[in-house]
Amino acid sequence: MTVTHPFHALSGQQLDILFVKRRGDALVFVCACGVSRSVTLPQEWTDRSGEPLGDRLAVEGLSALRALVDALVSRGAEAEGGGS
Repeated sequence: MTVTHPFHALSGQQLDILFVKRRGDALVFVCACGVSRSVTLPQEWTDRSGEPLGDRLAVEGLSALRALVDALVSRGAEAEGGGS
């Protein structure tokens, strides 16, 4: 199995599955990691997950966030200039 979570320390590495268990409604994999260590990974963080649900940060959302930040910065600059 390959770790696919982009921020996990083992991202991109292939691990041997020792066993699979259920936590609530989700599956987790317990994998060999070194000689006497193991790591538990949720299914979503591996190549065993389903298809991705979509981009977490869509262009539209990022554009709206940028507009909000620009407006807040402009508002802060006006407040600083008006109080002098």
